[in-house]
Amino acid sequence: MSVQGRITIGVVVERRKAASQWIDYVWQPVSVLPGEPDAEPWTVLSHEADRTIFYAGTTAIDLYKSDSGNYQDNLTSGAPSIWVALRSTDNDPPYRLLAATVDPSEGEAFTEAGNDLIEAVPMPDLIREVVAAFVAENPVERPFFKRKRQRANTEALGRRPPGREDSK
Repeated sequence: MSVQGRITIGVVVERRKAASQWIDYVWQPVSVLPGEPDAEPWTVLSHEADRTIFYAGTTAIDLYKSDSGNYQDNLTSGAPSIWVALRSTDNDPPYRLLAATVDPSEGEAFTEAGNDLIEAVPMPDLIREVVAAFVAENPVERPFFKRKRQRANTEALGRRPPGREDSK
């Protein structure tokens, strides 16, 4: 499947002091910036007592015609989001930017790896407009399938004679 659209974004990550004896910090993607910011990855944007905000880097959101129905669902959800995935590293910085998507199904699939840090962040208006334009240009009709009830097999529900064991 080839990419029909691409949106470049910058990802902003927060590091907070943890209230835990097992870890020092909690990391979390908090927002995205449209385009490619003019900063090096892992640049400190702000620092407070127990909280530091970093620009984590740039990635691209790929758009596919076949997924425009999912993008539309995201846009009409009431809280359009971008799912950001960070992968743990064994050095500094402790995470690397892995991917981002506006497809809710793909965002859920990111969580299947188990060790990645996945967070849904609010979709900025500029990106929302680009995604809405893509959906308008590439509508996907979803066919309605009416399910038919299957009748129960009354023979399978019948009583068995005592002492008889049927194996499957």
